[in-house]
Amino acid sequence: MSDYLTTHRAFYDAVETGDVDLMASLWVDDPETSCVHPGALPLRGTAQVLRSWTVLMANVGYIQFFLTDVEVTAFPRGDAEPTTVAVSCTENILSGDGGSVDAFTGGKAVCTSILVKQPGGWKFWSRHASPIAELHIEDEDTA
Repeated sequence: MSDYLTTHRAFYDAVETGDVDLMASLWVDDPETSCVHPGALPLRGTAQVLRSWTVLMANVGYIQFFLTDVEVTAFPRGDAEPTTVAVSCTENILSGDGGSVDAFTGGKAVCTSILVKQPGGWKFWSRHASPIAELHIEDEDTA
């Protein structure tokens, strides 16, 4: 895939459709790749990262991502063609078992992905997602 944002979106398409082959095509094949799932320890190496996504996709009945606050920082900076990009976004996640409307839940995570330009296009090098805690603070006047 020639465009880094196309590759970034393809990642979410792979998760939403459970497409293990697409997911595998999006990662650099290297023992130093990394992925941190929300609340989990870092995973190292493409094989371990892809295994984790395969397990996750096999155990999710339905998942859909609505991305907001997408920001891209390209390196090197300036007029040179970028070879590395950092894409950060908020993942607004709808998931469920697919059985009934009552079975759906929502959540949010903030995510940063590092993509590198390879001869075949842009690939994921690293990804880190962290849940966003929804804090409900009562107004002092109503407490």
